[in-house]
Amino acid sequence: MSKAGLVGPFGTRDRLLMAALDHAGEVFRAAVTAPLEGLPPGAERLGRLIDGWVDYLADCPFPGGCFVTSASCELDGRPGPLRDRLREIVASQRRALAADIAAAQAELPGPHRPAEEVATTLVGLSMAVNQEIQLLQDPSAPARARAAMRHAAGLPESHT
Repeated sequence: MSKAGLVGPFGTRDRLLMAALDHAGEVFRAAVTAPLEGLPPGAERLGRLIDGWVDYLADCPFPGGCFVTSASCELDGRPGPLRDRLREIVASQRRALAADIAAAQAELPGPHRPAEEVATTLVGLSMAVNQEIQLLQDPSAPARARAAMRHAAGLPESHT
């Protein structure tokens, strides 16, 4: 397909990239958070979120792994509308993650690290496992990530 044929329906390269960012966010939501709909906030939901997140990374539909992680590395230092849209997507996901962590902590014995700090840890672990899966092609990375993420969140080990 020609460059014009690819960009044409979107009008500009930036609109094409914006549509790709939005699509990647929808793919993540469909794979990771949509299956949690109807499940009340709490430890079980957070555990399933972590398990779904690791499963998504282990069998990612995008070449090179997590699209948002790749885009973050590419766009984090580049001001403009693409970075702004990516920031909206990431910030929304982080707020939802912190809320799920706080709800789980309310059920679990304490003391707990602040939910935002735990969210940062989980996101960092997800980025590391994305690299271990994609770059290092380490088949044991998902199991380590699942254990590390559940531990960081104060959850028991998964039986999956």
